[in-house]
Amino acid sequence: MLRDWAFILPQLSIFVALTIVPLILAIPYLFTDIAQFNDPQINGVGLRNFLALFTDKSVQADYLPALRRTLVFVFLNYTTVYIFGLTLALMMYEVGFRGGFFTIVYLPLMVSGLAVGYMAVMLFARETGTANLLLMELGVIKEPFNIYSAKGTAFILPLLVGWRYAGYNMAIFLSGLLAIPSETIEASIVDGASYWQRLWRVYFPQMMPAFIMATTMCLIGSFTVFDELVAMGALYVNPEAKLLSVLFFTYGFQVERLGMGMTLAMETFLPLILVGIALQRLQRRLQY
Repeated sequence: MLRDWAFILPQLSIFVALTIVPLILAIPYLFTDIAQFNDPQINGVGLRNFLALFTDKSVQADYLPALRRTLVFVFLNYTTVYIFGLTLALMMYEVGFRGGFFTIVYLPLMVSGLAVGYMAVMLFARETGTANLLLMELGVIKEPFNIYSAKGTAFILPLLVGWRYAGYNMAIFLSGLLAIPSETIEASIVDGASYWQRLWRVYFPQMMPAFIMATTMCLIGSFTVFDELVAMGALYVNPEAKLLSVLFFTYGFQVERLGMGMTLAMETFLPLILVGIALQRLQRRLQY
């Protein structure tokens, strides 16, 4: 028992100190008109901040577009989880482990999200971006992508995040594949099942816990993505990259409505907790 606590205590201490304690300390501010952390005068406003999302037109005008853009990103980002992560996991599982390949796939996760975002801005620069020039040379596009447009941001951002987290998602799916008993795969091969039949009737049903874990992590990551958005101009020149995470930051540190920003974050956070609990229970029910 002591040995178990010794292993988890360092990480648990950091999590409590940097996440749980600040969350508890922030709760009283949700009921105030605090403008910034060094605000000399703070007044209580009751439930006004919580009701503003439903009654204040200005808050709705900021929150609803950001929510729409975030939900679109969640959907597109979720597809990249499978396009990159699941495909790479199947390659690793079927072809065999290659230490160098595993390291290369994981390397983007070691790079700062801010740096990755600036790389995307340079690659898709309208006049000199390598990616734009290459796609135009191949005839894939007729005019260069504008990374600051609605379509450009919606298309490039999920690819950017999906590429960066490809190794992480690959590890989740690979753990699910390695948990499949080899006897079931061998029996399906003996029965004459094709590879696609094995995927849909043997692999995927037994990988449901891994799928749910990937879904949970994708939801968390999609609602907390920030560095890449800043690099793509979300704070100043690119309103299409202003997702909810940027909106909360803007309310707290640019327009001096810290209490409102914290309340909007909490109102977004609570439904996600319920979704996370439901996914966790589903994962336990489907655990083989």
